Amino acid sequence: MARNLWSRDEMILALNLYLKMPFGKMHKTNPEVIRVAKLIGRTPDAVAYRLVNYASCDPMLKQRGVSGMQHGGPKCQQYWDEFSHDREKLIYESEAILARYEQSTIEEKYQQQLQDIPDYLVGAEKLRLIKQRVNQNVFRSLVMANFAGKCALTGIDIPELLVASHIIPWAMNEKERLNPSNGICLSALYDKAFDKGIIAFDENNRTIFSSRLEKAITQEYYVKYFLPIKGKELAVPGKYNIDKTFLEWHRDCIFEKE
Repeated sequence: MARNLWSRDEMILALNLYLKMPFGKMHKTNPEVIRVAKLIGRTPDAVAYRLVNYASCDPMLKQRGVSGMQHGGPKCQQYWDEFSHDREKLIYESEAILARYEQSTIEEKYQQQLQDIPDYLVGAEKLRLIKQRVNQNVFRSLVMANFAGKCALTGIDIPELLVASHIIPWAMNEKERLNPSNGICLSALYDKAFDKGIIAFDENNRTIFSSRLEKAITQEYYVKYFLPIKGKELAVPGKYNIDKTFLEWHRDCIFEKE
């Protein structure tokens, strides 16, 4: 009987997988479900069932009228509430647990993202930067999965050309840093234009231009790269809707109206 009880590590790994996975792919034949099941010594059926339990806790899905299986929900709710209270802490912990089950470490797993951390950084300051880099990478995974690995404006699907754009910048709202509803998958050009307030999105998720960009209407780059997206609506995300209050904040605080 004791073996049937899910440990904290197993529950957190299932939550980690849930956050990264589109709702429609939470089934026992999904390769990622099979991989995690093998890591923790569970069946793919059991892992898939746990993912659907987490869906019943997800308020973003509830807003869309999607519900998961309620049975087993209370146990999942405990971890969901812990995640909601401090996303940064639990996401980092989940990645550390995942690395350990993969017989690795955070430093090895995220070697590429951490390689430029100065050698002179040690202790708490180094750990803070490692956590930030790891969580930023997870945020990218969440946003990429939410938009099926494609730019929400152009459909470009080359990962190296895509950015998980924060609507409210990372440094300006600690609470919403890792909220997938605060992210849009954009190709590098449009990410930079959005970040600098040169473009924005209206209440219907349609692209609007700053007056500075509109003044470039006769320029070749405007015709080639911006005219095709003028008024274009963002692709519909698969799991987490873009928070319209975040887009409104961007229009008020970042977008160049004049």
